[in-house]
Amino acid sequence: MRSFIHINARTLNDALRALAEYNGKARLNAGGTDLIGVLKDGFLTEAPKAVVNIKTIPDLDGVDKDEGGLKIGALARLSDLANSPTIKGGCRVLAEAARAVGSPQIRNVATIGGNLCQDIRCWYYRYPRHIGGPIQCLRKGSGPCLAVKGDNRYHAVMGGKKCFAVCPSDTAVALAALNAQIIIADVKGERKVAVTEFYHPIGNELQNTEMVKAIEIPDIPGETRQAFLKFTLRESIDFAIVSVASIIAVENGICTDARIALGAVAPSPIRAKTAEKLIVGQPIDKDLAHEAARLALEKARPLSRNAYKVEIAQTLVERAILGQVPANP
Repeated sequence: MRSFIHINARTLNDALRALAEYNGKARLNAGGTDLIGVLKDGFLTEAPKAVVNIKTIPDLDGVDKDEGGLKIGALARLSDLANSPTIKGGCRVLAEAARAVGSPQIRNVATIGGNLCQDIRCWYYRYPRHIGGPIQCLRKGSGPCLAVKGDNRYHAVMGGKKCFAVCPSDTAVALAALNAQIIIADVKGERKVAVTEFYHPIGNELQNTEMVKAIEIPDIPGETRQAFLKFTLRESIDFAIVSVASIIAVENGICTDARIALGAVAPSPIRAKTAEKLIVGQPIDKDLAHEAARLALEKARPLSRNAYKVEIAQTLVERAILGQVPANP
């Protein structure tokens, strides 16, 4: 691991000033579950000059509810979100997504801000320095996406452009279904970005001097059936091959509202708008759910080795719409 300056930020302004001072040469550290691996493997072409510890900032981990909805601090731990009565009461899909991340040890230190901002898992991008890396690609500044002609089993089947790595965040998928917004701060002030607009094919909305401060979730009117489904190769700790977050409202047998978000199929979580539109106003049955699942993936353009993800995604969408979800442990 290459050397760096370590800064303990005591306030939000401390962290923002450090980011401004180093202007792209500093990395934030919250839970550290991703950053430590990034630093140890040395796959980035340029190492950070400073690591800013933000765990020392008080009052940035709250879960606050008001008449407009929820506000979650960026330092809220995933384990706290998974077990929070407030989250489980109105935003159960987020609690389930938080519980789906990694292992209990990881969830006990990982934060929602870190989960949203974690680096991609593409094996070309993350090829370690100690076994021959780093490998150059457009996300690092220049070069092609090697996954296009290489091993692309876990890469994007939708929305890929220049880089086909998928967004690895489980909580982002749930937040997309919740119509959440991310509050981004720098020394000049704050701005809000929808979760679905936060990610780009070669990065995210954060500028060098910015950090995620909080997440806002508007209230969901009425009773809803919420679910987060995740397909992995192993039962635990794995990143998703495909995930789906759903919020379905049904009154008198008729669907009155539907939100369906797809994860691990694109560089960002994707709302399946055509599928949502199809089922609203209709009685939900197997045929309708099957057609909605087809529409959800109608724009999929698989690479050479990942077409299987389309079928998995369709199956998860259909199960979510029909309410065929496993019970929580």
